[in-house]
Amino acid sequence: MSEYDWTLMYVMHDALRRELEHLAKVTAREDDDPRRLLAAAAGWELFKVSLHAHHTAEDEALWPVLRGTLAGQADDLALLDAMEAEHAAVDPLIEAIDTGAEPVGELVDALATALTAHLAHEEKEALPLIDATLTPEQFQAFGQAHGRHVGPDAPRVLPWLLDGVDEETVATTLSVLPAPARTAFDTQWQPAYKALERWPAS
Repeated sequence: MSEYDWTLMYVMHDALRRELEHLAKVTAREDDDPRRLLAAAAGWELFKVSLHAHHTAEDEALWPVLRGTLAGQADDLALLDAMEAEHAAVDPLIEAIDTGAEPVGELVDALATALTAHLAHEEKEALPLIDATLTPEQFQAFGQAHGRHVGPDAPRVLPWLLDGVDEETVATTLSVLPAPARTAFDTQWQPAYKALERWPAS
């Protein structure tokens, strides 16, 4: 049994996978310029903001902490190297989708391949290592780092994150918020998200 509750980690990963499917559909369209469509797509912006917050929190509050604990353990350190390298491979693809000269469809395929593989690698190999190594204080610090990097985007990111998630998971996720924020989620954030057209209609 897992030492820690990784529900939010899996919810984030599933949300990223969900949006990659939308991204592929938009960039496969032949009736418009895909870069123009993405530049105006709230779904693409939310994807980038959420992924950046997630990866930055890991880069700051997970991998360096684990390196300190696992010093001298070559296989474990190699896994951390792989996690960091996989993160580093994603950002240039996102930048190229927005501003590069390469065909967008090919870049989106590359992003989907790289990110999907990374998420699966992290879930299969890194999470068990993190679970066995992290102290409760370090786990809490990672959660705080994640929240800090989402920061002012929380009213947009949280409803996006919990789109399509079961009620129990929603309740678990929101339970860490102060009461005013939970109220705002129900009365303001969620209605605003539902009214948002994340991706252009096909």
